[in-house]
Amino acid sequence: MNTQDALRETFATSSAVLTTYIQDLSDAELLHRPGPGCNHVAWQLGHLISAECFLLDSICPGAAIKLPEGFAERHSKETTAVEDPTKFDSKEQYLALFKQVREASLSALAKLSDAELDKPSPERFAQMFPTVGSMFILLATHPLMHAGQFVPVRRALGKPVVI
Repeated sequence: MNTQDALRETFATSSAVLTTYIQDLSDAELLHRPGPGCNHVAWQLGHLISAECFLLDSICPGAAIKLPEGFAERHSKETTAVEDPTKFDSKEQYLALFKQVREASLSALAKLSDAELDKPSPERFAQMFPTVGSMFILLATHPLMHAGQFVPVRRALGKPVVI
């Protein structure tokens, strides 16, 4: 297994975990919060999509998909308290965008050599993610950082253990 293979496998695993955890949630259930002060699943999905576009464009300018007008703003830090279901998308819309941005990330990754993955990341990320390769690790694993919050939502809603 080489660097490209390892990163692709990480993207695949992360995507599978996320989609498995939300597969049987309804659009209304996406608005459930895992606990007081936590962001609901719909906001988190939008954040993951927006963040991946932003991070991908930071390391591979122009590689990310174009998000629908206002999408990133509706999933910004300023909207974490919003409860209005009309301000969020359906699960199918989130999953379609998630798939598109993942494909864009994998396409950008496929064009990079190991030497390019070893290049420095943008300065604002360099302390935690010093190389382009470490930024791709972040892209691949970011959904897993949030997936742990989906489990308490599933338990509160009486959903079965799926992983």
